[in-house]
Amino acid sequence: TVSADFTAGTTYTGTVAFLNELANPVDIISEEVLEEGDEHQIFFLQNGLGTFTYNDQDVNGKPIGLSFTYEASETATNGDLTIVLRHEPNKTADGVSSGDITNAGGGTDASATFSINVN
Repeated sequence: TVSADFTAGTTYTGTVAFLNELANPVDIISEEVLEEGDEHQIFFLQNGLGTFTYNDQDVNGKPIGLSFTYEASETATNGDLTIVLRHEPNKTADGVSSGDITNAGGGTDASATFSINVN
């Protein structure tokens, strides 16, 4: 969820959580993503909203994305942020470790899009 607008030029820390709310009790998928970090990576797809930096790593020193830093754009803007969880991406492919999904391959386990406002 995104609970409020972001302030231009401000840095935020955040986390991504994946839940299976159809299970009883609720299954916290994020725990599996962390345990199998070398088989997963989260991508933050957006255009001009700011910069996302990974704060966590798998056993090979490659990013996971459950923990991140977001630096909001220096100027007011709005747009969509799509968060994608990839299973078995090629984390050594060009640009993947820096968050570029283009060469990642693998399969999408989950995807969610949020409207973002930077004021």
